[in-house]
Amino acid sequence: MVATVFERQAPDAAMVQAALSPSRLTPFWLDDVARPSYPRLDTDADADLVIVGGGYSGLWTAVLAKERDPSRSVVVLEARRVGWAASGRNGGFCDASLTHGDENGERRWPEEMGTLTRMGLENLDEYQSTVARYSMDADFARAGYLQVATEPHQVEWLGPKALSAEATRALVNSPTYQGGYFDADGSALLHPAKMAVELARVAAELGVQIHEFTPVRSLDDGPVLATDRGRVTARRVVLGTNAFPALLRRNRLMTVPVYDYVLATEPLSKEQRASIAWERPFGIGDSSNQFHYYRMTADNRIVFGGYDAIYHAGHKVRRAYEDRPESYAKLASHFFTTFPQLEGLTFTHRWAGAIDTCTRFCAFFGTARKGTVAYAAGFTGLGVGATRFAGNVMLDLLDGEDNERTQLRMVRERPVPFPPEPLAAAGIAATRWSLDQADHRQGRRNLLLKTLDAVGMGFDS
Repeated sequence: MVATVFERQAPDAAMVQAALSPSRLTPFWLDDVARPSYPRLDTDADADLVIVGGGYSGLWTAVLAKERDPSRSVVVLEARRVGWAASGRNGGFCDASLTHGDENGERRWPEEMGTLTRMGLENLDEYQSTVARYSMDADFARAGYLQVATEPHQVEWLGPKALSAEATRALVNSPTYQGGYFDADGSALLHPAKMAVELARVAAELGVQIHEFTPVRSLDDGPVLATDRGRVTARRVVLGTNAFPALLRRNRLMTVPVYDYVLATEPLSKEQRASIAWERPFGIGDSSNQFHYYRMTADNRIVFGGYDAIYHAGHKVRRAYEDRPESYAKLASHFFTTFPQLEGLTFTHRWAGAIDTCTRFCAFFGTARKGTVAYAAGFTGLGVGATRFAGNVMLDLLDGEDNERTQLRMVRERPVPFPPEPLAAAGIAATRWSLDQADHRQGRRNLLLKTLDAVGMGFDS
């Protein structure tokens, strides 16, 4: 067993706690944006298309549906506020990958990876053009992504185009960097909550009816959706509930909610930013199994998250799970290992959110109720860009389209489900332990991880 750099170069614990002490338990992104309200649905209603979920999946589908057919009546039903869950809490990395990285896609659909890579880049191009066409104020920047190695054995994983430690540190100055790889075109950054607000604005301007505080309790044949105040009859339904309990029994074991933890710093001074030499607004991620992701905000804060991915037995999404002091302390410690020159900087926000994790690490799709209901879920933390692609897939499936998207094995195949409790909790705990062991054994995967790889449940992050 070899200690990682975050253990070898851990900062003083008292300094870490002092940096955390001013932080508030609230997502920075949601604290940084004004959110218009939309009315609760208090009566029975009907529509050509009813979308359950007011996050990225639902809102992108609503916008795309109206662009395809402006005469179609579209209703979005959101249990709480638009963008309040994962869509307003993520890191704001909008990636071209539809498969949670090339390695994951190559392992599952090697014959389709050329097509999936092209479609992913086309999707990101169209995402960018949509932002421009509707003048969406979401801090969108096609800034690129820097993958860094923080241990010597990770340098080989970066491939033949890897940058040296010196070249990587010239881009961003961290003593932990052993090498890096910069992808200039495959990733963008945006403000997550602003993006959700702007998608809702565009949808409403296109004629979509959005209703907040309107939870859907059941989905019956018809299809008919039961809310707290009435029933909604639809010709077609899209389900974008992701980490929350599925309305379809067939999907109740397909995802688990895994909690991800995040910190935001106070704004950096000019001197502090100069000390880390981070001049260009690209995102960064390291190469460990338990990895960190981080980026600058428009007002010079660093958002720093990842590493601790926690599953709580029972498939529950609960507010109480968001306050986990040990995860925040670990993140803060790792932050100051990464940037020791920022000692004295404090954190203003700490928060968490549930990731809809499935066993293949990227979205799966399908239909139900004789083709009148479509769904997508399981984005596993890389859904900011992929939800737009998913919206097109779901609309294609509802329209019975036989096209390049719907012919993909990725679209036609379902992942292996998770086992029921208590096996799910035990299996996830064992897998998480194994990933930690691999990070302490130069990346070598144990028998459990190799077996999961072989049966299509390969966990790599």
